[in-house]
Amino acid sequence: MTVETRVLETPNRPAAVAAPAARTAPRRRRRLPFSPWHLLLAPVALLFLLPFVEMFLTSLEPASEINKFPPSFLPTQFTFSGYTRLFAESDILHWLLNTVVVSASAIVSHLVLCSLAGYGFARLRFPGRTFGFLAILATIMIPSQLLMIPTYVMFARLHLVDSLGAAIVPWLASAFGIFLMRQFFLSLPAELEEAGQIDGCTRLQVFFRIVLPLARPALATLAIFTLLGSWNDLVWPLVAINDADSFTLQLGLTNFQGARRTDWSLLMAGNVVATLPLILLFLVAQKQFVATMASAGLKG
Repeated sequence: MTVETRVLETPNRPAAVAAPAARTAPRRRRRLPFSPWHLLLAPVALLFLLPFVEMFLTSLEPASEINKFPPSFLPTQFTFSGYTRLFAESDILHWLLNTVVVSASAIVSHLVLCSLAGYGFARLRFPGRTFGFLAILATIMIPSQLLMIPTYVMFARLHLVDSLGAAIVPWLASAFGIFLMRQFFLSLPAELEEAGQIDGCTRLQVFFRIVLPLARPALATLAIFTLLGSWNDLVWPLVAINDADSFTLQLGLTNFQGARRTDWSLLMAGNVVATLPLILLFLVAQKQFVATMASAGLKG
């Protein structure tokens, strides 16, 4: 027997056999710290962010910088005169308070009324349920401009014109809110409610103790949509409110701009004050918003 044959028969043979297996083991792929979709979504997000950045920078520019041609994206001088004159020459704090009252009333009424109506259409069995839901849903297709004159006449008879109630009442409930909550309640398993009824809970107790805690993402989304609509509403308050004490933020800024020549730094400062609360709220509740949009269309 030769020397080479003896080497192959030594106890080190298993190690020599295991070496090729170790070399053929699959290598772990290095994962990116972000999703590949971010490479597409980040430039799109920056594109949508540019108008807000420009609005904020314009609110800090003096008039000489704003009227300069060609305009520059980054100003060379910064001033807070637009904000100081906005709070000194206008009643923006009073307008802001009126808008907070209108938006808070709209959010609370939407969460209560739309959730109750949506749960009724999703779970309760009664004659005309499908027809009633389709009739409510069909009102979304009616242009709001067609309803302004009859709504104004009705509000005038109820003595709500030129008051803050004229801006609050149209936002007590909406067909979209009922549709959103119904779709979410349909995605919940009915066995949870049946278990609660077996334990002795009434229908309302099941709704408030079991269903509503599970519906927090949908409620957060409905609150965001209601806040956006009521906060930025301009056309209807412009028609129904002429009293300066009842001006909302958007209506006050519109009348303040029309009363003098356009002061762009002051106007952009007002827009920043009107937009900043909405951006902050969306950043806080964006997870609930995305979760509801993903699950609202699961069942119909």
